[in-house]
Amino acid sequence: MISRIARTTLVVVAIIVIASWPQTALRSNEQSSKFPQQILIIRHGEKPPETARSVDLNAQGKERAEALPNLFKASATRPSPFPTPDFIFATKNTKHSFRPLETVMPLAKKLNQPINALYADEECAKLADEILKNPKYAGKTILISWHHGMIPQLAGKLHATGMPEHWKGTVFDRVWQITYDKEGAATFQDLPQHLLPSDSVK
Repeated sequence: MISRIARTTLVVVAIIVIASWPQTALRSNEQSSKFPQQILIIRHGEKPPETARSVDLNAQGKERAEALPNLFKASATRPSPFPTPDFIFATKNTKHSFRPLETVMPLAKKLNQPINALYADEECAKLADEILKNPKYAGKTILISWHHGMIPQLAGKLHATGMPEHWKGTVFDRVWQITYDKEGAATFQDLPQHLLPSDSVK
């Protein structure tokens, strides 16, 4: 027959094991996911003509920036919204453009999130290394606001395939969505934003 002390010891051990199990399981689950869940790449909002020599968004671009949070809300045109980003990146400001940062500022304010704007437009490889190799991004959704000329190269560095070779200079209303499985295989989709009345339907 098991003594009272022995029974008490067994109960204490059982409580310790049960109490520690969720944390152990959570750590195991985190370790099994080495890649982001999704990366969403957008171009900055609309800009003034080159002759204006402005670093900022134009009126329509500012309207798009203010509407950006709607990407992550269900609506008639978007019954399945994009997942809310856990991290936000934007191209580093230059003397020529603050637009990628300006585009995501209203969203970052609404989500109370910081914006990582440390990487220059041409530093696609460095940004990709940060996102794909840093474990803090594992299983997360990341939004990137960038300049259109470098977006295809950035998507390639993020292991996307099948995307257009060029992002058209007149296009501001797309989301390039890269989804990863547990092995890191990437699936690419080119999707509409549906933020402004003039946006593409498909």
